[in-house]
Amino acid sequence: MRAAPVGRVTQAQLPRPLILAGVYTSLGRAEGDAGSKRRQLFLSCGDVTTQKQKKRNMEKQKDLSDSVAYAHELSKIMAATEKHNSVEPGISKLQFVPFTSALDARFWHELTQKKLNEYRLDESPKVIKGYYYNGDPVGLPARLTLEFSAFDVNAVTPARCCPAIGTLYNTNTFESFKSCDKKLLLEKAANEIWEAIKSGTALENPMLLNKFMLLTFADLKKYHFYYWFCYPALCFPDGIPVVQQPVPLGERFSPSQIQVLQKAYDKLCQKEGVTALPCFLIKYHNNSVLMSLLKNWNEFFQDPGEKVTIGIYDPGNFVQYPGWPLRNILVLVAQRWGSHLHSIEVLCFRDRTMQGVRDVTHSILFEIKLSQLALSPVDCPKAVGWEKNQKGGMGPRMVNLSECMDPKRLAESSVDLNLKLMCWRLVPTLDLEKVVSAKCLLLGAGTLGCSVARTLMGWGVRKITFVDNANISYSNPVRQPLYEFEDCLSGGKPKALAAADRLQKIFPGVNAKGFNMSIPMPGHPVNFSKVTMEQAQKDVAQLEQLIDAHDIVFLLMDTRESRWLPAVIAASKRKLVINAALGFDTFVVMRHGLKKPKQQEPGDSCSSSITSSADLLGSSLFSNIPGYKLGCYFCNDVVAPGDSTRDRTLDQQCTVSRPGLAMIAGALAVELMVSVLQHPEGADTMWTNVSVYL
Repeated sequence: MRAAPVGRVTQAQLPRPLILAGVYTSLGRAEGDAGSKRRQLFLSCGDVTTQKQKKRNMEKQKDLSDSVAYAHELSKIMAATEKHNSVEPGISKLQFVPFTSALDARFWHELTQKKLNEYRLDESPKVIKGYYYNGDPVGLPARLTLEFSAFDVNAVTPARCCPAIGTLYNTNTFESFKSCDKKLLLEKAANEIWEAIKSGTALENPMLLNKFMLLTFADLKKYHFYYWFCYPALCFPDGIPVVQQPVPLGERFSPSQIQVLQKAYDKLCQKEGVTALPCFLIKYHNNSVLMSLLKNWNEFFQDPGEKVTIGIYDPGNFVQYPGWPLRNILVLVAQRWGSHLHSIEVLCFRDRTMQGVRDVTHSILFEIKLSQLALSPVDCPKAVGWEKNQKGGMGPRMVNLSECMDPKRLAESSVDLNLKLMCWRLVPTLDLEKVVSAKCLLLGAGTLGCSVARTLMGWGVRKITFVDNANISYSNPVRQPLYEFEDCLSGGKPKALAAADRLQKIFPGVNAKGFNMSIPMPGHPVNFSKVTMEQAQKDVAQLEQLIDAHDIVFLLMDTRESRWLPAVIAASKRKLVINAALGFDTFVVMRHGLKKPKQQEPGDSCSSSITSSADLLGSSLFSNIPGYKLGCYFCNDVVAPGDSTRDRTLDQQCTVSRPGLAMIAGALAVELMVSVLQHPEGADTMWTNVSVYL
């Protein structure tokens, strides 16, 4: 029979009847039908009344004797194994309860943000911080907790919790996660702990003994997070013999003595300015208890014959077994003082508060033998520590957060995912915040307006406003992707309102609004009735307010003259205007120029501009045009805009263009906006055929 690994709670600690039941079950699986008959014998009961039953029972009795003999031999093997692994007959070895990882969902959210915005393709180790607690209720495992603040090493540790410093290894691919050399990582961490023990730095900072590692891979498209914890622990070659079995503190000391011990611990914590200490020294003196830090060992235990007691902050809840943090502390004690120690007493300090009452009586006290611990002073001891998965095997764990996350937040994170991936390798200098925070006003919610809106959402723009006065007709849905057949019924829904509603259904995180209003146009006289005049004035005032409240204005209307008033208002307010218009197989996409800011002198120009028109014409008529010299859609007009739909046939009144042209023009209009926003000078930048931003 294989010996159980030293240092963990195994089947050897189960009650003997449970072990024998496991033996018989294994026997049945190994021997097939014969074993099945033997199992039936253990489950059979009742009186035997017939000869056939008696004969069958005699056969079963023979099988039983064989099974008992097999179990007896197996028990001998187990006893021999235990005897071989023990230092002395009758002395058991100390077992430890390993940590169980406990990760808050906010930790994964923070890791996602770090991966997208900071780490990107960087796989170098990152320092993180967790903590463990010695006051959990009965039944909970010894947990090492990581929260959203784990990435801030200077973050405040929760009160009465002990911090633990760790290393994060976040891989870029699942293949890297699987192929990572776990043995090498464990050896590296063990060597660091061993060096801290030999150099004495662990005495000054005992947190160095409770290091952990976290190997992760984050599938940010599915929100699946794969992880594997390791709590490196140095092993004694022959185990740790237990002289006195663990007993609760309440069975050894009176309530008054426990109260004195508790006050001594609180006093030491207060002196050090902390709420928890990973380890400490204890000395009983008359009716008092003295405590000190581990680094004061030589001054604290000056008498060679006095009893040595060390205390640890223990996150475990088992009465028979101490927690994982004790392992490396014992290695430290053995390495530095083991040569003149015969045995030491260990207090696993557990501090629980139930219903407002503080209780430490469930802490455990035991004695171990150190005289036979043999450690090489040079070579690092063997280390263990990789956490088992949910099935109890050696392997990673996986958490799926897609089902428990808020669908709206999940959609928002997913929308930004592809955009942030651009910054990893292709465009590291891309400033997404300028694009996402841009407030866009779309004048026109037709074919161009729908295409521009969808592309803006693809870039992560959150604020989109539509202005249109038309209703959805039956010819619209096939060319305008924000509408459906149901939107055309009963005279059709207003385009602006329907488009805004559809954007929010596509992505709830967008702030979309629609205004069903008309834009006064040159060549389209207004009825001089009082009602009509008041409505026109309201439309102009509302249009001015909308332009003033947005950063970029898109001119996407059907007629040329409808673009004139918005262009004039936007120019007066120095707003970036992107204009797009369609022909049958041609289109135009342009940005309007911005006039100089008022604070600039007439002779001044933008830093990127050419000061004279002679210089401008000297190089090329179409290169390096300053932003304030760029024209608008109407700059080449000889006469004022008029009614372009008067006396026109139906094919001249409607926008007749190739169906795919609107998507091309709309996409280019948005890409032009993004390029302008990425330029250091923004909307004031010159037009050039050489420099290209994004």
